Amino acid sequence: MPRVYNCRLDGSLEFAMKHFTPKEAHQFLVQNPLALFVDVRSEMEFLFVGHPVGAIMIPWNDGPDWDVNPHFVAHVKKAASVDRPIVLICRSGNRSKDAGLALEQAGFTEVFNVLHGFEGELDDQHRRGTQAGWRFDGLPWEQC
Repeated sequence: MPRVYNCRLDGSLEFAMKHFTPKEAHQFLVQNPLALFVDVRSEMEFLFVGHPVGAIMIPWNDGPDWDVNPHFVAHVKKAASVDRPIVLICRSGNRSKDAGLALEQAGFTEVFNVLHGFEGELDDQHRRGTQAGWRFDGLPWEQC
């Protein structure tokens, strides 16, 4: 069962974005085939680091300046209605959380963030993928 964290934006709105571990997210996606799985990482990360099988890429921000994508919400709205479940993943779970808050502000009602993301947090040797994450958990992924 997903954990629910209440997040406040601008002190007035409260949202209840749900957070999954990678294994919980995979199970949810298998059980809910109409859910949209969005990888919010950059195009280079998606293509060359790899991505979960079945995820579509809609970057939250991208190079060269790493500004927030002003069309992110509009692109998600083209792919899904506001009441369709949206599962978001990034490298370690931070960008996807920010993207999820933007979707909730735009009226999306079922937004899920994947904790630890695709690669997980840095370990003591400053490497990713050794402690947690979609790939670490052995879930389906591919590279282009």
